[in-house]
Amino acid sequence: MRPKIYLYGDSITEESFSDGGWGASLSHHFSRTVDVVLRGYSGYNTRWALKVAERIFPPVESGGVPPLAVTVFFGANDACLPDRYSAFQHVPLHEYKQNLHSIISFFKKRWPEIVILLITPPPIDEDARLRHPYIENPSGLPERTNEAAGAYAQACISVAKECGCPVVDLWIKMQECPDWKQAYLSDGLHLTQAGNRIVFEEVVKKLKEQGTSVENLPVDLPLIANIDPQDPLKAFQDY
Repeated sequence: MRPKIYLYGDSITEESFSDGGWGASLSHHFSRTVDVVLRGYSGYNTRWALKVAERIFPPVESGGVPPLAVTVFFGANDACLPDRYSAFQHVPLHEYKQNLHSIISFFKKRWPEIVILLITPPPIDEDARLRHPYIENPSGLPERTNEAAGAYAQACISVAKECGCPVVDLWIKMQECPDWKQAYLSDGLHLTQAGNRIVFEEVVKKLKEQGTSVENLPVDLPLIANIDPQDPLKAFQDY
């Protein structure tokens, strides 16, 4: 059986298998070596993610192959402001950190050798959020701010350091581009194809640093180049 890489997160993860999405690119990148399994839940925060983790990730059956890695990509909804229209999604910063610690502990207990890769929330284009509200917004104020997203990004990085986990600092990485708002964000929060490409490249880089790369993973069955036209079945003897 192929090992798995789980993608656990909110809508930015749920949408990652769409055209040009970072999850689809990751699945293509690891084709023939790893099954990339989507576990994205639009609107979810770390409080809800922790609540349902036991149900989403069953233990590996006896003789099964434990997953190689899991990406944990939450924080964009936790960072919703508590006095705006998405207040029901808000999780206080201190609880966000506690929840990330608990999610990491859950995965380490379930699969001790798994690589847990944290991804910070992306930056926020507040003007675009006003143009693309999810529901009626009578206050005329954005439900998220880039400052708040930055605070949660820093908290995510802090937890990663405390737990010895790799982390993708998406909040900083995206803002390295002067035109990041238009280049990487489709509605001030979710990602364009270029934004998805940034996530894909950073995830591949971080996984490779942890020893998970296509170069050191075996393929599940013979490649066509390894099949002898004169004796095709010979290639399957070792599988």
